[in-house]
Amino acid sequence: MVKLVLMHKAESIYEDEPDAVYDFPRSYLKAVQDAIGDWIVYYEPVKAGPRGYFAVARIERVIPKPGAEGRYLALIQPGSFLPFDTEVPRLRNGRPLEESLTAANGTPLRGGAVQLAVRRLPEGDFARIVDLGLPPELEQMEATRFNPEPAALREEPLTFKRPVIERLTRRNYRDVAFRRKVRDAYDFRCAMSGLRLRNGGGRPEVQAAHIRPVERQGSDSVRNGLALSGTLHWMFDRGLISIAEDCETILVSRNKVPGDVVDRLLSPNGKLHKPEDPRNSPHPANLRWHRENIFGQIMPGEPVPWN
Repeated sequence: MVKLVLMHKAESIYEDEPDAVYDFPRSYLKAVQDAIGDWIVYYEPVKAGPRGYFAVARIERVIPKPGAEGRYLALIQPGSFLPFDTEVPRLRNGRPLEESLTAANGTPLRGGAVQLAVRRLPEGDFARIVDLGLPPELEQMEATRFNPEPAALREEPLTFKRPVIERLTRRNYRDVAFRRKVRDAYDFRCAMSGLRLRNGGGRPEVQAAHIRPVERQGSDSVRNGLALSGTLHWMFDRGLISIAEDCETILVSRNKVPGDVVDRLLSPNGKLHKPEDPRNSPHPANLRWHRENIFGQIMPGEPVPWN
């Protein structure tokens, strides 16, 4: 097995869905097949946008692309995709993070490997990029992010640096990374009520909800997330509310949710408040899955928070 960098351009002819599938030509088939079962880093080139290295995932298998001669699909292992907390630029202090793109004097190379859409990534380069994008201390960073206690009064915690792969596969760490990305994408505003509430210490009330649950092969992509208040999160997970095919109209199970509850909790226009960056908006396929598999499926007799 071998780790790779996969170049992703949102407007290219290749139909990538980074958390599900990577579309590539035959010329890269051998390299991608060698990476089956291993991890990759996604990279957005400078001409396509500012993100640089922006996520990790693991390749599960490779298949020919149906109806497209000479094209292949790398299928991403469900539950492996994780966006970086901080997107990582290609250069650090003027030097590339990939040794294969670095000249002997430390300056960036031009042409050649730089232009490859699929590049082999040594273990050391992989660990360095992931540590920058998903820091080992991310959980501690989140735990103290909105802590009103003055820094001088806090004891410095002992930080245990877990190996990179253990970190990427540990559910608690992934939940923290997902929560940070989703709440930031929605600017800490509930997508269904439109409210941005904070407690006395400044801690946001809004939570991060998976549209398609991880245990049902949902990903940790921001596009599989919604920022929701606690009650609306509960209602969404239990199928009392969902999002229509237009990806913005809020659906309500009217026979289960009283009208006055709808009036108090949801935006008056009944529309979803989306992230400012359209690349973070809920993916239509995830919303469709929720409508078809969760909406209206609440278990009878389950207690509700408004009784």
